[in-house]
Amino acid sequence: MIPPVAGPWPTRAPAALLDALSLLLPVACAGCGEPDRGLCDGCRSALAPRPVRVEPRPAGVATWAALEYEGTAARVIRAFKDDGRTDAARALGAALRHSLAAAAGGLDPTPREIAVVPSTAAARRTRGYDPVRLLVRRAGFAPAQVLRAGRRADQAALGREARRLNADGSFAAPGRLDGRRFVLVDDVVTTGSTLADAARAIREAGGSVDAISVLARTRLRIGRVDADA
Repeated sequence: MIPPVAGPWPTRAPAALLDALSLLLPVACAGCGEPDRGLCDGCRSALAPRPVRVEPRPAGVATWAALEYEGTAARVIRAFKDDGRTDAARALGAALRHSLAAAAGGLDPTPREIAVVPSTAAARRTRGYDPVRLLVRRAGFAPAQVLRAGRRADQAALGREARRLNADGSFAAPGRLDGRRFVLVDDVVTTGSTLADAARAIREAGGSVDAISVLARTRLRIGRVDADA
């Protein structure tokens, strides 16, 4: 249903180099700071996924999250996104895979592609990698190149309405997507404004968003339905 990982080595080289450096240089656990462990057993256990449906649904689309953005999971995700801890990507990607499986489980067999919510060009230059694209690859899939991000402020300190205004018109598809169907993926959902704008861009280009998968959801959202309900 969703294509396996494929792509030339150069697209993965910067993140792979950071992974290699983390093995050569002294490290501490990305979740708790325990020395000499990229991710200790306790923190790895705290990343065990339990996919839940996100309500209300961003962009009116069925949405699944693998983790709650709190405690250890939040610390590891922040370390991965903000501190260059790409050594945590494998464990986080494994959690995302469960969210993707839950999202795809409610769809008919028609093939879908994975569209990621992209980082801005400035954020990619600063980090040296695109977090969501790397997570999807670590989950074992190949994301399609269908969206580009314009300039926008960091969402972290913004409230619900400010997030919506900040995200409005942030994304565009560089070409037509007529007839193409997607599972849209992001790392963290808070208000859903970013996902809604990314879905809008896909739809305006002629594509469809049939489901959404995220790594984690924040506590600003209410309502929880277990994956096996």
